[in-house]
Amino acid sequence: MASLSRRRFLGMSALGSAAALGLGSITVGHAAARGSDAAPAVVIGTGYGAAVTALRLGEAGIPTVMFEMGRLWSTPASDGRMFCPMLSPDGRAMWFKHRTEAPLASLLWLDLVNRDIEPYAGVLDRVRHGDMSVYLGRGVGGGSLVNGAMAVVPRRENFAEILPTVDAGEMYRTYFPRATAHLGVNTIDPAWFQGSDAYRYARVSRAAAQKAGLRTTFVPSVYDLDYLRREENGDVPRSALAGELLYGNNHGRRSLDKTYLAEALGTGNVTIHALHEVTAIAPEPDGSYTLTVREIDPHGTTIRVAEFHTRHLFLGAGSLGTTELLLRARETGALPGLSEEIGRGWGTNGNVMVGRANHLWHPTGTLQSTMPMLGIDDWSNPTHPVFAEVVPLPVGLETWISLYLAITKNPERGHFSYDSATDSARLHWTADQAQPSIRAAKALFDRINRVNGTVYRHDLFGDTRAFESRFTYHPLGGAVLGKATDGYGRVLGHRNLYVVDGSLIPGSTGVNPFVTITALAERNVERVIAEDLAGS
Repeated sequence: MASLSRRRFLGMSALGSAAALGLGSITVGHAAARGSDAAPAVVIGTGYGAAVTALRLGEAGIPTVMFEMGRLWSTPASDGRMFCPMLSPDGRAMWFKHRTEAPLASLLWLDLVNRDIEPYAGVLDRVRHGDMSVYLGRGVGGGSLVNGAMAVVPRRENFAEILPTVDAGEMYRTYFPRATAHLGVNTIDPAWFQGSDAYRYARVSRAAAQKAGLRTTFVPSVYDLDYLRREENGDVPRSALAGELLYGNNHGRRSLDKTYLAEALGTGNVTIHALHEVTAIAPEPDGSYTLTVREIDPHGTTIRVAEFHTRHLFLGAGSLGTTELLLRARETGALPGLSEEIGRGWGTNGNVMVGRANHLWHPTGTLQSTMPMLGIDDWSNPTHPVFAEVVPLPVGLETWISLYLAITKNPERGHFSYDSATDSARLHWTADQAQPSIRAAKALFDRINRVNGTVYRHDLFGDTRAFESRFTYHPLGGAVLGKATDGYGRVLGHRNLYVVDGSLIPGSTGVNPFVTITALAERNVERVIAEDLAGS
């Protein structure tokens, strides 16, 4: 523990120093030094699977470089905040957008949610693919910078169904506990929850669900819950209680830059290059890889395009990023041996958002914590399994709205193709494919509304629909484990090429997926280091 604490301290110090000095490269050692154009291992991305991989490579003494297309978020801007407020966003909010694109498009059918902003390398991206949009975190830490911190381990039987070739016993004995420990997962004090003004909205939803005979559950979190209590007491600056969620969280969230990435840097063997996008992969005759890397400034201006060389390449750019890199390489002939399974098995984790209108005598509160920890668990429903997160609507005034992000069991899968005209991956997903998710969510919330005498809100999504299925926070698949890769993420058709992120999971986990991605990466990289990199 002392060694771990020292590593984390060294890593966080390096992150802070790099940001203060305006550096795009972060390291505490010399093994993968700034300015070099080669390293034994490269990890593309800094999200959950990538962060795990970098830490374990660094621990093994392997000089490792990470490329992250987003910026480093470690020092405050002129207003004293790293991240902008959700209700008064600026360019820090979104990735090179002229206007914010929040999941709620309206309130009372009025455009009261989004704001015009200056294009900048902001922390949240919304990537549009026809009938489906995907929300992504941009920055050192990836999705951990923008998620709701809900650290859910899936039911064992559900995990075994999703990934049948993975030893579930080993995962639940070793890798899930390892992941939750390093992520800093903690649990709420039920007595404090019961008395907190910030969770009135969740208690209203709990009462409505229980009246319908439904089970609710507290969800573990990677938000520092001791910090949250001190927020409510007024002892520390507010973050979750200041409406911070979509566009970053300034204090209490244990994002990866405070956990795995800090520990990785602390090994002295890992360097992170921020605002560096890998655009192409090419093999060399000796089995190594050459990467084309574009460096930009925070305003999107290209600083340089360079080549970087590595023996072992780990793809952790997320479901969209990893899939696009592999598809581009296969379809342009750079990596012709890649499987036809690349681009397949993609899903939304069954995401559906829905709002309900409560009675006037059931106010949801003007103060709402943005780090939710309560879910309605109807996953054992034999017809329409649903896990519904109770999420906040922290607009600073009473709305009487209960809002939910439902995770459903949707068997529909999309796929990607390569568009040579735009040199990008194109997602093929239709609105009809979301219907199983909508039916499941409707079955659950019809039941709640019927028993409580409440109704749906039809004014939240920019039109009159009650169920919003046109976006996902949980993109999964594209390079599925055991199909596009072997059983440990080695990409079929090319040696020393690995997938380490949510691309490995075929479309669904039944819960928030980041703990599953983290644990799976722990399992896979342990085997890869032992078998492929021993002695490197």
